[in-house]
Amino acid sequence: MGGGRRRPPARGGGGGAAAAPPPPPPAAGLAILTAGLVPARASLSLASIVLIYLTAVVIVAATSGLRLALAAAVASDGLVNFFFVPPFHTLTVESRDLVITLAVYVVVATTVSVAVDLAARQRAAAARSGVEAALLARITEAPLEERPLNAVLEHVRDTFGTTGAALLELDGVGERPVAVVGEPPSDHPTLSASAGKHLRLVADGPAVFAADQRFLTLLATAAARALQAERLAAQAARARELTEIDKLRAALLAAVGHDLRTPLAGIKACVSSLREPDLELSDAQQAELLATVDASADKMNDLVENLLALSRLQAGALSVHPRAAALDEITAAALLHTPVPPGRAVEVDVPDDLPPLWADPGLLERVVANLVANALQAGPPDQPVRLHARQEGNTIRLHVTDHGPGVPADQRERIFTPFQRLDDHTTHHGLGLGLAIARGFTEAMNGTLTPTDTPGGGLTMTLTLPTAP
Repeated sequence: MGGGRRRPPARGGGGGAAAAPPPPPPAAGLAILTAGLVPARASLSLASIVLIYLTAVVIVAATSGLRLALAAAVASDGLVNFFFVPPFHTLTVESRDLVITLAVYVVVATTVSVAVDLAARQRAAAARSGVEAALLARITEAPLEERPLNAVLEHVRDTFGTTGAALLELDGVGERPVAVVGEPPSDHPTLSASAGKHLRLVADGPAVFAADQRFLTLLATAAARALQAERLAAQAARARELTEIDKLRAALLAAVGHDLRTPLAGIKACVSSLREPDLELSDAQQAELLATVDASADKMNDLVENLLALSRLQAGALSVHPRAAALDEITAAALLHTPVPPGRAVEVDVPDDLPPLWADPGLLERVVANLVANALQAGPPDQPVRLHARQEGNTIRLHVTDHGPGVPADQRERIFTPFQRLDDHTTHHGLGLGLAIARGFTEAMNGTLTPTDTPGGGLTMTLTLPTAP
């Protein structure tokens, strides 16, 4: 790049060998050629000598450019006249034919030099176009939405040998950088190319010629498209986020319409009955109404806690404070606060000699409670829910097993979606948040929650968490 002003560093051979010496300058080459031909001029015709010098001029044109080739053509013509045209060692020509020969030689040497230089320029232009096409193909081969702006700016920096590159955007105040790679540009960058109506690609580095400037403009256009793709991707992500929020709100309203109003209606009915002065209630009836109020309040409290926990998960505002914790203590606390229906049983096999977990005790208690509640709801009344924990390497696995109908393999991820249940046609079993919150809390503690089949039928939820360091 740079019209030949910047050259790649010389590459030595293996083991640090010295680079090959540069070719001799044209004047020295002509002098050496003349010194070699003068002793043999008696045995060579003038045509042969002229062709040898013409070959030398072609070599100069191919290696050193048109200007030196023209100088070599004129100089070689004088050398032929001085050393090989009688009378020797003078510039006098004894016959008209020799004058024509020398004149035709200069014309042919000049024409050949121009042709060789033109071919070299075309070859260099083709090579330049190939390099530019390969670079642009490498930049554009990725989909537009996956083409980072910084990658394009790095191509600019590496291609033009600059200290850095930046894309500037014009707003109401002035130009501000929207992306910078390497050193920030100076106030007056040496390289600049328009990338659109309000965008400009700038860099500090060696000056470039017209061909490089055109290529810089192409890279500026690629940078502008990359910026547009990033902004479109951000807008799409925001639109998807808003869509998910709308879905969450709709599902929340649909669920809250029944699951919160039902306990509220029960509490209102019971309290109204207790406050009715004309209604005579026995002690047993009053106790039953109060128990209903207590159960409805507990249900509302669980619903509100689940909704708040889900909102923290959705907003990414969940606070996690991991520390060394004993799984048997957390399991006992979770079962203490999990209502077990009459006639149901929970079998616990959590040894007290397990190494401590690295987890947030409060979140882990909530996870275990939700898993047990889900297993109690899914399993049949005559089958117990079993908790079984064992150490496996640097992790501890807690299996919560039920013997219910199980979950088909293609539906297992769906049960972790908020407000989704396998029996979505009914709302008698809550909002469907327990497993969603359990997985969210587990992943926040760098753990996993995996559903598998229970041998003999049912579902086993496997909670895996690392041991404390």
